[in-house]
Amino acid sequence: MYDTIEKPTVSRKKPSILVKKKLLFFFAAFEVMLVALTLRIVYIQTADGDFLRGKAFEQQTRDRFITPKRGSILDRNMTSMADVETVASVSVIHNQIKDEEKVARALSGKLEMDYDEVFKKVSKKVALERVKTKVDKKTADEIRELALPGVVVDDDIKRVYPFASLASQVIGFVGRDNQGIIGLEAKYEKLLKGERGKILTATDVRGIELEGGMTRRVEAAPGGNLVTTLDVILQLYCEQTLDKALVATNAKRGAIILMNPQDGAIYVMANKPSFDLNDPFTINSEELKLAWNHLTEKEKNDALNQMWRNFSINDTYEPGSTFKIITSIAGLEEGVVAPDSPFSCSGSYVVGGRAIKCWRSPRSHGSQTFTEGVYNSCNPVFMQVAERLGPETFYEYLMRFGFKEKTGIDVPGESTGIMHKLENVGPVELATMSFGQSFQITPLQLLSSASTVVNGGRKVTPHFVSKTVDDEGVTIEEFQYANETRIVSKGSSDAMRKILEGVVSVGTGKRTYIPGYRIGGKTATSEKLPRHSGKYIASFMAFAPADDPKVIALVLIDEPQGAYYGGAVAGPLMKEVLSNALPYLGVEPVYTAEEAALPETAKSIVPDVRQLMSDDAAKIVKDAGLTDEKIGAGDIVTEQFPLPGEEVNKGTKVILFLTPSESDDE
Repeated sequence: MYDTIEKPTVSRKKPSILVKKKLLFFFAAFEVMLVALTLRIVYIQTADGDFLRGKAFEQQTRDRFITPKRGSILDRNMTSMADVETVASVSVIHNQIKDEEKVARALSGKLEMDYDEVFKKVSKKVALERVKTKVDKKTADEIRELALPGVVVDDDIKRVYPFASLASQVIGFVGRDNQGIIGLEAKYEKLLKGERGKILTATDVRGIELEGGMTRRVEAAPGGNLVTTLDVILQLYCEQTLDKALVATNAKRGAIILMNPQDGAIYVMANKPSFDLNDPFTINSEELKLAWNHLTEKEKNDALNQMWRNFSINDTYEPGSTFKIITSIAGLEEGVVAPDSPFSCSGSYVVGGRAIKCWRSPRSHGSQTFTEGVYNSCNPVFMQVAERLGPETFYEYLMRFGFKEKTGIDVPGESTGIMHKLENVGPVELATMSFGQSFQITPLQLLSSASTVVNGGRKVTPHFVSKTVDDEGVTIEEFQYANETRIVSKGSSDAMRKILEGVVSVGTGKRTYIPGYRIGGKTATSEKLPRHSGKYIASFMAFAPADDPKVIALVLIDEPQGAYYGGAVAGPLMKEVLSNALPYLGVEPVYTAEEAALPETAKSIVPDVRQLMSDDAAKIVKDAGLTDEKIGAGDIVTEQFPLPGEEVNKGTKVILFLTPSESDDE
């Protein structure tokens, strides 16, 4: 009989509460992780997608940048003053080079570089190493023909300046990377530089180019072309005229500025000495060249920065008597003086217990009207006008005319005036300031304020750039400048124009008188600090026509030797400049009966001597009763001014622009 085997009883206890909680936590955590993972995938696909795709693309490709065409800088007649020429850059891709020594030998020979220097670049284990930039097209083509593995030749751009030193401190130059350093090149860098392009090549993980792999080219976007208010012909003429004046007076430096007083457009800003924009790191001083290798790096940098300085806007000086026009118009505007107000000059004027001399002392000007006092540039007259105004009102006009602020000209590095604080101005300081001493301003500040004096009382913004255009000459953007703020009344401005016209016709500026032209102006002779050092700045400010000014000009000669008075030194130079600039700018002479009878007003027709050799052209010009002046390093006339067929006065100077003639000879 079998015993009955009983199945063991399995105890099925219900899960404890703790286990349940653990399970719930596990499933909740899993769900959170799943949601987070989903959100992360969505984020990667959307927000980070482009970034990660870009990183992957970078790992699988190699970039070579394409230099964009830098925009040109043009004068107001669309003549290029800063252009570009196509050159090349030579680089090596280390992973593709099969024979480092062979490549180094070939490149050092073609590029005229030291072998060890080239070998160091060739053997450098980087993705892409630049060997040399700005390689001329002929050499670049020869290197391409060698077909050396790992050597790449890409198009590059080189900045060139067709007129070399023309307006050098204004135009500026670029560095090795084509980035603007000074002047317009630096100010308008963003507009000129363009956007870089790329050549994208597919590679493996080692950076080696894949055969049959993808190559993609993203073209560079060219920069915009700047159209300036400068005029190449006027700038060339003024620079050559200034060069001759500095030689004749043995002066340290000089400047000529020509501007439209109605809107602030600058036609000429000539600073001498200048420098070659195509070689801006070669010093222009023969004395410094001899000592160059013995100078410290700081001394070299200081010398270069000094050479690059734009004297007309970067440096300040005591303006002297040209500033008297500001004292004059402030007096007229405030009613403390009228054109016929009486004054007396005894050779000095006592202020604050101190006798301050007139420039004519020990002689005097005696009794005179205010107008005659301006003609004579009599210091006591202006001291008395400032005394009547008082320091507070006098300073108010200094602020109105902007002597404590920048003019707003569109090049970097502009300085502002250096003046006493109002609370430190006593009777003596006020008196000396009235005739342009004991404070300093820039030449451009003076010319800008003088424009306000003669244009009806409106403040203008001096500027160089008028618009940007594309390569076809189509306007992209026109620039606007503030020129409507009225500083003084039109009546005061009209009175000053009439008075300043008399300065040229009968006063201290008579050396600038030109038959047929109504010219206003003011001379100045300012003594440099320290006093009694025997160093002066001779200057002349002039505008024409006096009744409706189309051009205003400033001439400065710094430290002339011998004669140093503004009327004697700068006056004749101003006459020479305006004699050519006014007819060029379309200002026609209008002769009085007396002027029409003068021998020099007899007429002649300008002959056409373009494309003639310089000596032949000069003879034809002379035979026509005219004079000539040659500008440029060449022997054939390519341009001339005045233009052929124009009727001009006998003795008028015909400017011949020369370039080398073409020849079949080697």
